[in-house]
Amino acid sequence: MPKNKKLHLGKDSIYDFIYTTHPELVKYLRHQKCKYRRKHGTIIRIKRREEAKKKRIDARPVVIDLRSRIGDWEGDTIVGKEKVKQLLTHVERRSGYLLLDKLEKSTAKETRLVTENRFKKIPNHKKYFITYDNGFTFSDYELTERHLNLDIYFAYPHHSWERGTNENCNGLIRQFFPKKSAFANLNLEDLKRVEDLLNHRPRKRLKYLTPTEVFNSV
Repeated sequence: MPKNKKLHLGKDSIYDFIYTTHPELVKYLRHQKCKYRRKHGTIIRIKRREEAKKKRIDARPVVIDLRSRIGDWEGDTIVGKEKVKQLLTHVERRSGYLLLDKLEKSTAKETRLVTENRFKKIPNHKKYFITYDNGFTFSDYELTERHLNLDIYFAYPHHSWERGTNENCNGLIRQFFPKKSAFANLNLEDLKRVEDLLNHRPRKRLKYLTPTEVFNSV
């Protein structure tokens, strides 16, 4: 090395030298190596792993896109002024038949229990698949699949048009509960009234039959 050229040592080299050669000096270092490591990966890795497990909408059977049968559903939530209180909506794709429920806490567990309670009352030949939004409230979907014996798919993030039937129905519900409406005081009778009004409203795409008539036709 030329006499006039200065030698530069980086902090990493110094730290490595102390750790390997003079461990008794480690306690004087300003920064020390962590003693513990996460055993199950970072939060980001966990989220990526969970996302990878979801069945995406483009993997659905073609029959769902055809709207040729009763039993294929779309699901979403409508957020109230309180944020915590939400409305849970499920809409059958062919008939437009609506199931409208209220979530008091908007947790994944409550969403699952409310969904299971509703769908257990529906005959098996009228429930095959559900396609959901990517909200956290649907993260218990694997248990829902198992308990209801149906398959659940997810639209891609920020692709609301992939659940057009559900989005359109949510727009109709917003006519009764505009944005920034508080849901805290809504009771079962309030939701049942809106559900019945929409399910008994004739639709042009159904040749002016009602969702209830089409849903009960099979």
